[in-house]
Amino acid sequence: MQQILSFDMGGTTAKGCMIRDNVPLKRYELEVARVHEFKRGSGLPVKIPVIDMIEIGAGGGSLAQRDERGVIGVGPHSAGADPGPACYGRGGRKPTLTDANLLLGYLDSASFLGGRMQLDRAAALDAITREIALPLGVTSHQAAWGIHEVINEDVAKAFRVHASERGVDYRRCSMVVFGGSGPVHGSRIARKLRIPRLVCPAGAGVMSAFGLLASPLGFEQVQSLRVDLASLTAQRFADIVSSLLEGVKANVRQAGVTEADCRVQLKVDMRYVGQGHEVEAPMPSGQLAANVLPTITASFEEAYRALYHRLPQGVPIEALNWRVTVSGPPPHLAFGGAGATGRSAVDAVKTTRRAWFAEAPGWMETPVYDRYALGPGASFDGPAIVEERESTAVIGLGARCRVDEGLTIVVTMP
Repeated sequence: MQQILSFDMGGTTAKGCMIRDNVPLKRYELEVARVHEFKRGSGLPVKIPVIDMIEIGAGGGSLAQRDERGVIGVGPHSAGADPGPACYGRGGRKPTLTDANLLLGYLDSASFLGGRMQLDRAAALDAITREIALPLGVTSHQAAWGIHEVINEDVAKAFRVHASERGVDYRRCSMVVFGGSGPVHGSRIARKLRIPRLVCPAGAGVMSAFGLLASPLGFEQVQSLRVDLASLTAQRFADIVSSLLEGVKANVRQAGVTEADCRVQLKVDMRYVGQGHEVEAPMPSGQLAANVLPTITASFEEAYRALYHRLPQGVPIEALNWRVTVSGPPPHLAFGGAGATGRSAVDAVKTTRRAWFAEAPGWMETPVYDRYALGPGASFDGPAIVEERESTAVIGLGARCRVDEGLTIVVTMP
């Protein structure tokens, strides 16, 4: 599984990241202190390396309303945690995505957060009926489905743009879903994008925190140096790289990491002379033969062609930024605590409930699986709902699911 679309949806935002050849795409500028939270250009640019993500204001707490056209709009404003969605029973009166998912049967009043928090279905019904259904002249469940589907389409549209700008065909990717709301919407979004495989890890609601703990220690150093590629020699290339490596390895040694356990990556921002933007191209970090030009040129042209599918002819190439990254070994992690107890999917069904699936069309009596009772080798078909403490996975019609050795649910889309 080398090409991945990572999809995280929580309470306020949805985020997507492309992972190509097992490496997440990165960028080297971040906006902070935005006046408008999701509007590019309204903040202050900071030159630091970050994961290249698309982010939109769509999450469980996103407020639903009728826009100026008289149709349903959801987000970017959120009910937040206080007062939260109407179904939280903490004073919120405006409808949210969580309220809609509750009415559609995807969430359950009694089993939310493993049964530690009761949801108020009547309050969710009142908010959606009052604010959306009655003004639009539709039923409450039609309004709820409209809210749910608007978010799905907003996320899918953002992913289409993000992937096309970076030259990635998401139809050949697997999509990993996590966050509190990600598994609820992942199946429907994957269907829209025609993504063939969906991956739902155990503990999906806390995967961002887990990822932070599991990330290897790393250091990066960048040098801006404009070099005409035609004049670059192997010796000058080695001098530039060795100077960068020395600075990064000093940080590694200071952190107590053994250099022998580290992985070195070299990337160079390059462009055709006269262009106003650069393309990041990976480079070999070891010693090169005397004729260094063909190796570097081929790397740049491969990266350029992946984005634009063609190459200018007869235009000289120049390098602008030289970037060295040294990463330590990943930490050794042991999983435990919430291990599955069985192998049969039939034994993991704890109840059934009515849930809305547009492909049916309408309400379907849907099996609800206990995530902690699904052992390796278990398999089942959609429609299905899989509940765990931190999240709920909703599997659409025609999808086929199996549980692998890591207790991850792998969904083959129809």
